[in-house]
Amino acid sequence: MGEAIIEHGIGAVRALVLEDGIVTEAHFERDDSGPRAGAVHVARLTRILEPGRRGIMRLGDHEGLIEPLPYCPEGGLLRVEVTRDAIPEAGRPRLAKLRNIEGDSATEGEVQPGADLAARLAMAGHRITRLGSTGEDRLEAEGWGEIVEAARTGFAAFAGGMLTTSPTPAMTVIDVDGPGDPAALAEAAAVATAKAIRRFDLTGSIGVDFPTLEGKAVRTKLGELLDANLPPVFERTAVNGFGFVQIVRPRDRASFVEQVRAPGFAALELLRRAARGNAGDRTLTAHPVVIAWLTARPQLIAALARAVGGEIRLNADAGLAISGGDVHG
Repeated sequence: MGEAIIEHGIGAVRALVLEDGIVTEAHFERDDSGPRAGAVHVARLTRILEPGRRGIMRLGDHEGLIEPLPYCPEGGLLRVEVTRDAIPEAGRPRLAKLRNIEGDSATEGEVQPGADLAARLAMAGHRITRLGSTGEDRLEAEGWGEIVEAARTGFAAFAGGMLTTSPTPAMTVIDVDGPGDPAALAEAAAVATAKAIRRFDLTGSIGVDFPTLEGKAVRTKLGELLDANLPPVFERTAVNGFGFVQIVRPRDRASFVEQVRAPGFAALELLRRAARGNAGDRTLTAHPVVIAWLTARPQLIAALARAVGGEIRLNADAGLAISGGDVHG
C-alpha cells in the first residue's frame, strides 16, 4: 500500500494516494454530498413511485431511492442502509440508493454514519498523512492541478497514444487513439487504461474502445494485460473483434471524473486557493455561475472569512472560464 495525503478544506476533502512517489489514486469528497455508502438511517417514506418496488425516502436534508420497497404507507418510517452515494450526473443527478434492513425503526434519524474518505483510505491499508492549509502546498506539488485538469477534459496521454474518458448515463466510455501498429497501441493502452481507472476511481460499467484487432491471440493477450493491471474487484467481457471490452466494478460513490465535472467543484477549488497564504481580506473573481453558487452558500464564505481572518468579497467576470478564477488579497 502507499501514502494517502489528505487535505480537509472548506466544503470538501481532497486526497492523493502515492506509491513509490507516483500518484495512483485521486479522491474528492464534498461535505454536502449527503449520506455515505454504509450509513444506516431510520428514514421517512415521502413518496411511493411504484408500490412494492420503488419509493423516495427522506434522510435528514437529503433524499434517497429505496428499491425494492417493502410495505409501508407514505409518511411511515423504515430502517435503511445506504448502498450507493448520490451521483452528480449531468442533467439528472441520481439519488442515493437505499435498501431496507432489519432493526428498530421507531425514531427517525441517523443510526450509523458511513465511512468518510479518510477512514476508507485507512481501511485500504494506506498510511495517512494529514495536510494543513498553510505552508507548502504538497497536494499541488504532487500534481493535484494536473490530475483535476485531466479529469475535467477527459484527456490522458500515454506513451504512443491518448485516452479520452467520457461519463455517460449508461457507462463511462474510454476511447483509445494513437498512430502505429494497432496491437502495440492496444497493449500500451491496456496498461494505461487500468491505471486511469484506478487513478480516477472509475466504477460501475466501463466500456473501453481499443483499436480493431485481428486474431484471437492478440485479443486474449489484451485481456490478460487488463486482468494483471486492473484494481480489484472487477468483471469484464472478452475483447471483441472491434476492440471493445466492458469492465464492471462495484459502484458505491461518484468517480473522481464525475466529482470534478459536478456543479460547485470549481467554486470549492477557488475556496481552497483563497484559504491558503497569509491572513487578511480576499477578493474572489470568477465566472458568474461560480459566484452564484458561492453566494447561495453563505456558510462557506463565512468559513473562509474565519480561516483567513478577513473580509471576503465576490466579483463576477463573465470573461473567465468556469474552471478559472482569481484570488486577490
